[in-house]
Amino acid sequence: MSEPAVVLDDLREESEALDLLVRELGEDRWGTPTPAPGWTVAHQIAHLAWTDRAALLAATDAEAFAAETEKALAAPDRFVDEGAEEGAKLPPAELLARWREGRERLQEALRAVPAGARFPWYGPPMSAPAMATARLMETWAHGQDVADALGVVRPPTARLRHVAWIGHRARDYAFLVRGLPVPAEPFRVELLAPDGEVWAYGPEDAVQRVTGSAVDFCLLVTQRVHRDDTALVAEGPDAERWLTVAQAFAGPAGPGRPAEGAR
Repeated sequence: MSEPAVVLDDLREESEALDLLVRELGEDRWGTPTPAPGWTVAHQIAHLAWTDRAALLAATDAEAFAAETEKALAAPDRFVDEGAEEGAKLPPAELLARWREGRERLQEALRAVPAGARFPWYGPPMSAPAMATARLMETWAHGQDVADALGVVRPPTARLRHVAWIGHRARDYAFLVRGLPVPAEPFRVELLAPDGEVWAYGPEDAVQRVTGSAVDFCLLVTQRVHRDDTALVAEGPDAERWLTVAQAFAGPAGPGRPAEGAR
């Protein structure tokens, strides 16, 4: 994991990159459907604002966050959509201002968290760097939905290393959340980064291996692409199965995206 200040700086840059996509949109374009069924551009930004608020509570007010967790447990299949729906009803200027304010408050809070401290989350407890990495992953993933909806091609950046890292780290969680046995063997993951560097995780001699494009891997672990629509190569049955269930985000197992041919 990167140093706290580094990942927080990258989170701010990732948020700014998405902000640039939406800040000049006309009000009607905020209602543009995105690849997420039922979600418009407004829903995507509202979800980020809602999750930033939840992260701020987790980092600063454990009691208030516990109350939010109870709401989530009471409606595990609806609470994310309901949070996005509420924010999407706001006028775009108000929603944008809310997102900007919330993400800046979260930046300040995470920078103030003592080194080594952990706080609750919907999945395992988080440190400040881990939370910043998770927020960057979500910002990039929902930003991809917005870019796809608007017909914008975003150049990949080195910030994807955070998404790749959390995608690899969440391997066991992806199996557990589906009630599947966790593979006993370690995996080796080797990804070709946008600048030609190789990002590698796991022991070099691991039998179970995944290789390919970092962009493909990041799209897959955030469930923005179907396994069949990537050029990722899996060696070993456990590695192949992982690529069918990979999930970098906390919460219930996501349905994933249909293959191109099935749309």
